[in-house]
Amino acid sequence: MFTRGGLDAARVALEVSLAIAEERGAVLDQVRLLGPLQMFHLRKGDFNTALEYARRCSVVAGATEDSVAVAVAHSILGISLHLNGDLAAARVELEAAIDPATAAGRTTTSYLGFEGRLLAGAVLARNLWLEGHPAQSIERAGRTVADAAAMDHSLTLSIALVWAVTVFLWAGELASAEEHVDRLLSRAEAYSLSPYLLVGRGFKGELAILRGDADGGVLTLESALKDLHAAPYELLSTSLSLALIRGLGASGRFAQGMTLVDETIRLVEARGDFCYLPELLRVRGALLLSMPEPNRRNAEACFQQSLSLSRRQGARAWELRSAIDLARLWRGEGKSAAAHGLLQPVFDQFVGGRSTADLSAAARLLAELG
Repeated sequence: MFTRGGLDAARVALEVSLAIAEERGAVLDQVRLLGPLQMFHLRKGDFNTALEYARRCSVVAGATEDSVAVAVAHSILGISLHLNGDLAAARVELEAAIDPATAAGRTTTSYLGFEGRLLAGAVLARNLWLEGHPAQSIERAGRTVADAAAMDHSLTLSIALVWAVTVFLWAGELASAEEHVDRLLSRAEAYSLSPYLLVGRGFKGELAILRGDADGGVLTLESALKDLHAAPYELLSTSLSLALIRGLGASGRFAQGMTLVDETIRLVEARGDFCYLPELLRVRGALLLSMPEPNRRNAEACFQQSLSLSRRQGARAWELRSAIDLARLWRGEGKSAAAHGLLQPVFDQFVGGRSTADLSAAARLLAELG
C-alpha cells in the first residue's frame, strides 16, 4: 500500500486478516488492522468508509487498556474527522493522540507502519490553520517535521512532510514549502515511496502557479494528477485539483476550469472530504468573476455559500478568503461600507499570524475600504 498505491490486493489481505482477528477475539490485532484499513480507504479517496473504520477502531481500542492502541485510535479518527470537515471534533482527537501522557515512551509504528502521533501532529497543524490559528499552525508543522526527521523513519518523515507542505502553501510561505517539497521528493525517491513522489511533483506544480508560471504549473499538475489517479492515490487529489483549477483560471482556460471545479465538488460530496468544499465554492466564484463576461450574481452566490459552510465547519481560514473575495466584489459595486462590515469581524477573529498571505491581503483591503 505505501510503496505502490491503493492496490486491491492490499485491501483483500487486510480484510481477511481482520476477519481472522475478529474470529479469534484478538482485540489488539483488530486495532492493528482497522488502522491500515482506514488508511487504505483514505488513499483510495473513499473518505466516508475511512471514517467508518476509524470509528470502529476507536470503539475497539476503547475496550482495551493498551495506551498505544488508544493513541492509534485517536490519531486515525482525528484525521478522518479533519478531512470530513468536523474540525472541532478532529482537534479533540488529534490533541489526545499527541498528549505526552498517552503511550509515553512507546511507538505506534507496529500498528500503522509509521509513527501515528507524528501524523496526528501534522494534521493538527492543518486543523489549526483552518480554525484560524496560522502562527500556531506553522510552528506545529515545523516541529512535527523536525521530530519525524529525528526519528529517522523514512515513511513517517514523508507523511509529516506531505501534510506540513500543505500548511506552508496555504499560509503563503513559499520558500518553506519549496524546501519541504524538495526533502519529500528526495526521501520518496530514495525509498521507492512512489505515491509521495507523485504528490511532491504535484506540489511543484502548485508552487509554479503561485509564483506566476500558470502554464508550467498546469502541465506539471495535470501529469501528477493523472499518475495519482492511476496509482490510485487520492488522499490529496482534491487539494491538488484546487491548485489546478486556479492555474487554469490564471492561464485563461475558463471552460476547463469550470468543468474541473464542478466535477471536484461532485466528487467531494460523494466521497466525503468536505473540509475542501468551502474553498472549492470560493474558487468557483473567483473563476466566474475572471471570465471575459463575469457572472457577478452567480459568483456572489458561491461566496455566500462558502461563507455559510465555512462558519458551520469552524473553518475561519476559508471564511476569511471568501470574505475577502466578496468584499472586493461589493467594493466594485460601490458598496464599500457593506464590504468593510463583512470583512472586519472576520479579520478580527485572528490573533496571530498577521504577516501570512491571507491576513496581509485582508488588512490591505480593510485599509482601502476605510
